[in-house]
Amino acid sequence: MKRIGFLSFGHWQRVPGSRTPTAREALVQTIELAVAAEELGIDGAYVRVHHFAPQLASPFPLLAAIGARTSRIEIGTAVIDMRYENPLYMAEDAASADLISGGRLQLGVSRGSPEPALKGSESFGFVPAEGTTDADLARAHTDLFRAAIQGAGVAHADPAMTGTSGALAIQPQSPGLADRIWWGSGTRKTAEWAAEQGMNLMSSTLLTEDTGVPFHELQAEQIARYRDAWRAAGWEREPRVSVSRSILPVVSDADRDYFGGRGAGERRDQVGHLDGGLARFGKSYVGEPDEIVAELAEDTAVRDADTLLVTVPNQLGVDYNARLLETIARDIAPALGWRD
Repeated sequence: MKRIGFLSFGHWQRVPGSRTPTAREALVQTIELAVAAEELGIDGAYVRVHHFAPQLASPFPLLAAIGARTSRIEIGTAVIDMRYENPLYMAEDAASADLISGGRLQLGVSRGSPEPALKGSESFGFVPAEGTTDADLARAHTDLFRAAIQGAGVAHADPAMTGTSGALAIQPQSPGLADRIWWGSGTRKTAEWAAEQGMNLMSSTLLTEDTGVPFHELQAEQIARYRDAWRAAGWEREPRVSVSRSILPVVSDADRDYFGGRGAGERRDQVGHLDGGLARFGKSYVGEPDEIVAELAEDTAVRDADTLLVTVPNQLGVDYNARLLETIARDIAPALGWRD
């Protein structure tokens, strides 16, 4: 059975038409949308993490609040930029949020995406070691974070305080969290690396490579390579794989006003330059529900993933996005193999 979740970037801005002019409204509305999504039977509420931008940033207070207001829905990130994170402090935050939610946390992490700040993680105090890259920094932070949430000793005990000279683990610990860490991968190679590390796979609407085939086919190849690498690594548990899509059903006058005029360019793949190389962007799915169902039926990556994250236009507010999710749950998701 396929899981369906929503993904919010948490934009806020004082512009005409925005229902989220301030950071407080972006945060509170994300909580309210998660509550509404749970009532609709949606499986997951995920947030994107960006820094130095009017978008959601520090995720753990928000995730803990969602966890306290809900009882069933998965809560997570897609993704946390690990270049910016203190791994041990993050391990404490993550375990606390997971305990509050009753073990529903699903954390997507990665090296992150292009950002407005030049070497922004260095402003947070994290500088790659000589001869290494910021991608190496993100992976090193991820390794330490994952060790910490698995109870590894990460600090020497003070014998005068503890009566022992052993190593101390961070507290609290949340059993099972280590199996719910996902790597946000933008290439086939990094997907294979994620499998070798024993992390679940997140793949978005963007791949930072291009082979000339349609986006969904390239992403399906990425998923296949990930699963092959997972089997080769000999992991015992079954991995999870998520993909993100922009799905905008047009069923009302408001929908037509907002999205009915979207051009053909957004309804097909786009290829551009990103981070010094070619990147392929997946298309948006816009139209009547039956049209979207027919298009998604041809999307091989959606078919192959176990979790579909639907990006929502959060600045249109809770009521609009709850109706959007209701339409997807009622008229689109069942055709993809989802049941609430």
